[in-house]
Amino acid sequence: MQLNWGHKITFVFIGFASMMFYLIYKCNQTNFELVSKDYYKEELAYQQVIDGTNNANQLQTNTNITIQGSQVSIQLPYEMQQKHIKGNVHFYCPTDARKDQKFNLTVNDNATFQVPHAVIPGKYIVKISWQADGSNYYQEKEIQVL
Repeated sequence: MQLNWGHKITFVFIGFASMMFYLIYKCNQTNFELVSKDYYKEELAYQQVIDGTNNANQLQTNTNITIQGSQVSIQLPYEMQQKHIKGNVHFYCPTDARKDQKFNLTVNDNATFQVPHAVIPGKYIVKISWQADGSNYYQEKEIQVL
């Protein structure tokens, strides 16, 4: 059978249409997640994050995060020891919102917080915000849990 130019054009169109359907299928399989469901409300309160970051930067020591296996321990700055602290810790996973975890920050006398259960392995941005002596503090640290 001899293929003339009409057959070749038909094959090109069929190939093109097949590729387009494949690309549409792959695009529909991609999961697009927002950083936060209520990002507008958080954007309005972002000045508190800026002030908290400035307050945390003025402290003499930094927050220290220790990872042992899947257990995570957070040591707040030395200046926070023996103070009444309330706040929260957000383990934000940029690649998968299902791995995100939030905890209330409850520290011992040494200003140490032990995450109550194992953290799912992955890369996280740990967002720590707390209040002590009427001041807000905020720090972010990037960690890798194996």
